[in-house]
Amino acid sequence: PVACVGMTELENRIRELWERRDQLGPADSDAVAAVTEAIDLLDRGEARVAEMGADGEVVVHDWLKLAILLWFRVSEMDTMELAPYEYVDKVPLKKDYAAQGVRVVPGASARWGAHLEPGTVMMPSYVNIGARVGSGTMVDTWATVGSCAQIGRNVHLSGGVGIGGVLEPAMAAPVMVGDDCFIGSRCIVASGARVGEGAVLGAGCILTDSMPVISSDSGEELSRGVVPPWSVAVLATRPRSYPGGEFGMPCVLVVKTLQEGERHEKGALNDILRGHGAAS
Repeated sequence: PVACVGMTELENRIRELWERRDQLGPADSDAVAAVTEAIDLLDRGEARVAEMGADGEVVVHDWLKLAILLWFRVSEMDTMELAPYEYVDKVPLKKDYAAQGVRVVPGASARWGAHLEPGTVMMPSYVNIGARVGSGTMVDTWATVGSCAQIGRNVHLSGGVGIGGVLEPAMAAPVMVGDDCFIGSRCIVASGARVGEGAVLGAGCILTDSMPVISSDSGEELSRGVVPPWSVAVLATRPRSYPGGEFGMPCVLVVKTLQEGERHEKGALNDILRGHGAAS
């Protein structure tokens, strides 16, 4: 994450507050101030819950998750009126989208503590606290980005895509979607699953951290819950024998490998949809 003055001190403060979380409440102004400072870092993109390390493994900054969890202890329910809508929640909504270079269509909402990079497009959709969405990414109609999920740049989350949130336990890796991915309609990516850079998930795929990802060329299991970069994957089944008979169990099947940088056939549609005129 981007370094900021006092971040180590703030991390230590959040960890100390977490150790005595059962004693905290909205009246603890010092705790409220510290937690607010941490979530503001997430909101501005100056810190992030998780990122890919140099070794290709996910690095989780768990103290930021702890800050989010603490917010629900030190904040009170509030009524927010945004005519013609009314909300009752502990987390306010994001504001000032135009100044951030983000396009937000009516019916879309994102919570404070989520970071949307310039050039993000939100159709009627939802982005939860702690999530990060990269520039040039479209969150299409009725798609959801769960808490702490990390979505790369120039990604298309198609209609109805469900990106699951992973807030607890604090050290658990959230969903990670790399740059230049295409996630097809009604896909579910949850439980800390990972989609590599440039990958395409066909419509209706279910990808969790325990879902087998199999090569169509060899039939071998490539991973559990990780789709390789620059690959095209679809929902499939493989036979499993049980006492009651043989059943088709779901898996994700890698059917094609793309050249690095190769655009999916719907890339042209993405370019049109992203032509929203927001400042970069």
